[in-house]
Amino acid sequence: MGKIILVTGPARSGKSEWAETLAIQSGKAVVYVATATDNPDDQEWHQRILEHQKRRPQDWVTLSVPVELSTTLADAKPYTCLLIDSLGTWVANLLEQDEPSWENILAELLETVDLVAADMLFVAEEVGWGVIPAYPLGRKFRDRLGSLVRQLSTLSETVYLVTGGHVLNLSILGSPLPNRGEGEVRNQDS
Repeated sequence: MGKIILVTGPARSGKSEWAETLAIQSGKAVVYVATATDNPDDQEWHQRILEHQKRRPQDWVTLSVPVELSTTLADAKPYTCLLIDSLGTWVANLLEQDEPSWENILAELLETVDLVAADMLFVAEEVGWGVIPAYPLGRKFRDRLGSLVRQLSTLSETVYLVTGGHVLNLSILGSPLPNRGEGEVRNQDS
């Protein structure tokens, strides 16, 4: 199994730039998995995509994967480093899925991630730090992305929080919550 790294944080914090730095440091061939699709009618969105593209080294392969993330990950070669940017956009692309379909897609993704031989860097937005969205679709997005990030963090070797242009290694600074259903937290001395 390859190395799994999760980079999370608020909008415009530098999380994509940090993930790009980690991808370069991997020394492997980088495959940039873009979950966003360009819309030339939306100039602001188009400009954001162009900014991301300009930062990438020319030798990186870019794949546009708005939905079929599990399939793309399963096809990865062991000598590559996949940079998946971003999980928030991927979740947004699947918001119309009903709950049972979403749960199946999520389970397939997490099972696939656990089996991939390539290194994987996931970029995810933290969206639950503000007020609860006033509309159902906003709550669905926030809840699905928050749950995905939490579950993916349990599979990750390292979890970074990027905020205000600073990187925090949560794997060193923090402690993961116990798995649900574990019951009481065991005494560390026993």
